[in-house]
Amino acid sequence: MAGTGRARQINGVDVDALLEYIDAVQVDPARADRHPAVTARWIGGTRAEVVSTLGGPPVYIGGDDDPSAMGMLLRAMAACDVEVVVNKASLLGIEIEQLSVETRGYFNVRRYLGLEAETDSGYQNVAYTIRLRTRGATAEQIEQIKHACEYGSPIADTLRRIVPVDAGFEVS
Repeated sequence: MAGTGRARQINGVDVDALLEYIDAVQVDPARADRHPAVTARWIGGTRAEVVSTLGGPPVYIGGDDDPSAMGMLLRAMAACDVEVVVNKASLLGIEIEQLSVETRGYFNVRRYLGLEAETDSGYQNVAYTIRLRTRGATAEQIEQIKHACEYGSPIADTLRRIVPVDAGFEVS
């Protein structure tokens, strides 16, 4: 479609714009830096309204009708891997027919409740399964997509390593 002025779309991704961005990051690695801030405002009970400097509408977490924060972590991981698979497949020119990511984890809330516990209150393990059906992808291309998920998924990478967390507390 070169010269038509229309973007080359694969799987709903503007591949030319993505390639331009990748080229720009190669020239200036700082273009890949992100410094998001998220603010959660208490609504009542255990419900929070969460907004992000990355944009998008507010998300409601907690309470009786909204997903829990721990559930949102797994949801975020699954959504992140969908993005990784779609972008990599699109860059490879592969059309996706069907894609789903299932994440699972285990945690115990005893410590969160102020009770003695042998383990931390966070996830003790997280696992995920990607189910992908494509039109004509080769085994080598599938291996490239798998590699992108194993080594390029930002949320999975974050969970695999120890990330320093600094907690501040301000009272007014």
